[in-house]
Amino acid sequence: MQVRVSINYISAERFWEQEKPAPAGVHISTNVNIIGLERKEDRLAAPFVVTIVYSPPLAQINIKGQALILAEPAEVEKIYEDYKKQLPPPQLLLQAITNTSLVEATVVSRSLNIPPPIPMPSLQPPHKEDRERPSYVG
Repeated sequence: MQVRVSINYISAERFWEQEKPAPAGVHISTNVNIIGLERKEDRLAAPFVVTIVYSPPLAQINIKGQALILAEPAEVEKIYEDYKKQLPPPQLLLQAITNTSLVEATVVSRSLNIPPPIPMPSLQPPHKEDRERPSYVG
């Protein structure tokens, strides 16, 4: 299966004043909605909407587009039948939409001077061993 993602709409708005420093502990939530699934000859088209919301209300980014699913006819039929049964979409489809949208949203976030919507790596402090373990010497 191959997925091609195209974006046809991006909207972004910064709510936080430029002069104010960004608040600490910003939480970013990403919501991916596949609006439907349409059969187009030997492939499927999946229109989608991605909404990225910052909390506290720092900004919001909205992205709309369409993903084309190219696969063998039997696989296309199975995906379409699963959709009609309201089963979850293929993981590859969600991953392709999310990856493409986050790349575009990262570029937009730089223009708005807001934190990027991708999780930043964090360093975990080294785990300290418990030195006060009970001794079982008899």
